Formats: sequence, C-alpha cells, structure tokens
Amino acid sequence: VAPATPVCEVPSSAMTGTVVQMSCKETEGSPPSEYQWYRNGVALLEKTGTGSARAANITYIMNKKSGTLLFNTVTKNDTGEYFCEASNGIGLSQKCSVKRMQV
Repeated sequence: VAPATPVCEVPSSAMTGTVVQMSCKETEGSPPSEYQWYRNGVALLEKTGTGSARAANITYIMNKKSGTLLFNTVTKNDTGEYFCEASNGIGLSQKCSVKRMQV
C-alpha cells in the first residue's frame, strides 16, 4: 500500500540552545514508510558519525524509521522551512505541508 500524506509536527518557534523534536508519521503505508526530512527544500543528511555528516557540523539526529528529527541544541542556523517525505517503494512518496521554524 502506498503511503498516505504524513502528518508533520514542527514548532513555529524555538529558543536558541533548547532541545527541539519534530515528528513525521503516516499509518497507511505497507510496508511501513521511511521518512526523509528537508530544510528549505534540501534533503537533510542522516548523521552516521563519520564522513561528510560530521564535517558539515550537523546539529540534529534524523531517524528515518520513526520519522523524528531531533535537535539537541538548536541554533539560529536551524531556522527555516521544514517538511518531510514518506516513502515505502510503493506508489508515489508523500510530503507534508511546509512549516517554518524560527529560532
């Protein structure tokens, strides 16, 4: 079954240095969907602890299975327009509407 349009939880504002967790979920896809987060239209890298992700000074942890995007300490650089995409290899992937977070 192709994924449904996911529901995204993105705070509209956050204080610098606080913990922020965003979530993305859809329940119709079978097999279960994987989730990809985007900021300002650019796919966020999954932090693997090595290579380009660390060099890029990534401040978040993205979990493709659960759809969470966790910032341990948000910075002004994390301000932007966020959305996520659910895909499971069946049918078209689905995106939620873009939501802006101001830090």
